[in-house]
Amino acid sequence: MNALRRHRALERIWASRPGWRGKLTTVNNNDIGLMFLSLAVTFFAVGGILAMLIRAQLATPRSAFMGPDVYNQVFTMHGTVMMFLFAIPLFEGLTVYLLPKMLGTRDLAFPRLSAFGFWCYAFGGSLLIVSLLAGIAPESGWFMYPPLSSTLGSPGINADFWLLGITFVEISAISASVEIVVTVLLYRAPGMSLDKLPIFAWYMLVVAVMILTGFPPLILGSLLLELERAFGMPFFQAAAGGDSILWQHLFWLFGHPEVYIIFLPAAGVVSTVLPVMARTTLLGYGWIVAGAITLGVMSFGIWVHHMYATGIPHMGLAFFSAASTLVAVPTGVQIFAWIGTLWKGRPEMHLPMLWILAFFATFVMGGLTGVMVAMVPFDWQSHDTYFVVAHLHYVLVGGFVFPMLAGLYYWLPHFTGRQRYFKLGKTAFWLIVLGFHGTFLLLHWAGLLGMRRRIDSIEPGSGWELINLLASVGGFVMAIGFALVLIDVGVNVAVTVRGRRNPWGAGTLEWAMPSPSPSYNLASLPKVHSRNPLQDDPDLPVRIARGEGYLGDPGSGLREILAVEIASGRPSCLVIFPTNSALPIVMAFVTGGIFVGMLIKIYWLVPLSVLGVAALAAWWAWSLGNRGDLGLQPVGHGLVLLRASEVARPPGWWGSLFLLLADGVFFGALLFGYVFLWTVAPNWPPPAWLEPGLSGPLLALGGAVLAFGGIRLADRAIRCNAGPWLGLLLSLAGLAALGSAAITVLARTTHDAHAYDATLWVVAGYVVFHAAVAGLMTVFLVLRAGAGYLSARRIGEARIVRLWIDYAVAAAVLGLGAAWLPEVLT
Repeated sequence: MNALRRHRALERIWASRPGWRGKLTTVNNNDIGLMFLSLAVTFFAVGGILAMLIRAQLATPRSAFMGPDVYNQVFTMHGTVMMFLFAIPLFEGLTVYLLPKMLGTRDLAFPRLSAFGFWCYAFGGSLLIVSLLAGIAPESGWFMYPPLSSTLGSPGINADFWLLGITFVEISAISASVEIVVTVLLYRAPGMSLDKLPIFAWYMLVVAVMILTGFPPLILGSLLLELERAFGMPFFQAAAGGDSILWQHLFWLFGHPEVYIIFLPAAGVVSTVLPVMARTTLLGYGWIVAGAITLGVMSFGIWVHHMYATGIPHMGLAFFSAASTLVAVPTGVQIFAWIGTLWKGRPEMHLPMLWILAFFATFVMGGLTGVMVAMVPFDWQSHDTYFVVAHLHYVLVGGFVFPMLAGLYYWLPHFTGRQRYFKLGKTAFWLIVLGFHGTFLLLHWAGLLGMRRRIDSIEPGSGWELINLLASVGGFVMAIGFALVLIDVGVNVAVTVRGRRNPWGAGTLEWAMPSPSPSYNLASLPKVHSRNPLQDDPDLPVRIARGEGYLGDPGSGLREILAVEIASGRPSCLVIFPTNSALPIVMAFVTGGIFVGMLIKIYWLVPLSVLGVAALAAWWAWSLGNRGDLGLQPVGHGLVLLRASEVARPPGWWGSLFLLLADGVFFGALLFGYVFLWTVAPNWPPPAWLEPGLSGPLLALGGAVLAFGGIRLADRAIRCNAGPWLGLLLSLAGLAALGSAAITVLARTTHDAHAYDATLWVVAGYVVFHAAVAGLMTVFLVLRAGAGYLSARRIGEARIVRLWIDYAVAAAVLGLGAAWLPEVLT
């Protein structure tokens, strides 16, 4: 088969349907990545317009441009849109599009999950934009601190849009993170061991794990605040044992890592683009990887950095101040490695390089002001002033937007297959950089003069008038620059001629395919021997197109891909990916019913939507797997491998493991909140502790033993090709007992009596939910066993269910133990 016939055959297998219906049903990473990027840029334009409204309001004293109510919505939505609807989805989209190509594979680990995540992002983001257009947008600031965001400070529906819309969007981030982690660990070109990973993949692996551990505290906080607003459960009301400081802890447990979650992908872009622009290789690859991992770990230890003014004990202030300063060390390691790379190379001043230099200057300045606000005495003086606003923008715009613009112009030939001809990009560069510093450098000064953030008007004679006028002029100059970037990209995409495949002479695999990339990315999967395979073998693209790698024969008509061993990169199994489907968009739509039902107080819609999601998930999972053992399959070069459905730990097991990691962090944050209220909040102890009685503990103990032992009995029976019915029945009985034990907690407490009771309701609800999920999965396994999908070799599905049952048992033991502990201790 020649290269052209192979291309046509692979396109028939991997491409989406033509027209708009294809966009609704596609699960291809190229389509999903571009859809993510397009929507994120649209939201960036919305956030940018809101920023210009803010600068117009503050350009002159006592401006009548906007009233306080509208201004509060505008600045809240500006921060919300930029942080949640632009920054994170933008790098998710870039990763969804580029990561499989860099890793030398054909798609991400779970294509339907990619599509589901995108549609959750689109629907959740739309909810927020609708609220803005209707004039009922959130108005409590993007931190949403209670009591400003509780029913006391925001009695309308405004705050509910934020709490529910952002939680809906965060499903997308969790989905993408599971995808990224499993893809980097399991889906790579044969031979690509961990020490040969593209540096961008290392960064994204760290970022994905950070999202899985950083986002759950915010999801929990949003859930608790929404429960307080909707049902009067007083988690943040001091009079009933709550504490508004708990929200700050939960928010900043997410919020501080969030800064690095946004910075590290940009650092990955810099580490990828910089060596190519400098005509050399990256200096200190191992040190940079270590620096990124260290930064990710340390970012979780300094959330109190944002809470110095809340009355933290002095010992805590000293610890978190020192830890905040130490973050400069791993950041500095990366910056010195980049400087060393420039030093040993021969830098060429192309447009991507200009943006990287702008990043260096701006981010270092933002880092230095970050060290300043890490000092407690300085932070007390500058807290809640425009100095912090300016610092934040130096870190996020300088540390994220500028590197992303470098990446845009670096990968633009790859996205479009065309060479740049029109040179508006350099004009845009100077407008954006000068406009940015003209705005935010001056706002440092305004902050030092005492200008508070979030004020809707400035007074004549305050000394801030000229600063704000100049800053507003700078802001509009910057906005013109961003508009020119869009025009520059649009014009070059529309009218310029086709360019070379690899115009920069880069060494990574995304340049080894035609541009723009075909739907299948690589006609065959190459064997990799170094971090820069294209530099080692300039003829590699031709040999890939000829089908000389693995899976070069498209004769099966299936979406075939290889999984590899995590450390060595040796091929481990053959995976068949699902085809295009409307299931992801339908499931995202039904999921939206949960949030819309809560938002407009139609509560019957919530359980109905939950049942719909469960039914669709079962349909989704039923389409996978085989009814018979297929044995070893040829994958090329004389190698034969088992199908993924015939290995003990298929990719779905790994996906479940990392999803449960996020779930476990959510539960850990819930227990942290319980302990925090118990030990710190006013008006404790509650009027009465919960008395466990005898029935609850007995049900919990018996249920844990039955569920834990039953699934193992079923596992052993499947491995012996015997019926797993007894073991699965025992597991079901155990899970039912665990759920019943949790219901005894609900029956003996009142949800709105005290923060203690409200917390126990959430803990018990968590146990009931996980017992129900594990129970449904067990029922599903019974049906699959009856339909012939399980055998001694095809045991992967049973292992996935076992993982979920084990987690449900652990959550029940910990959660119910924590609920009954106070009465036992007293």
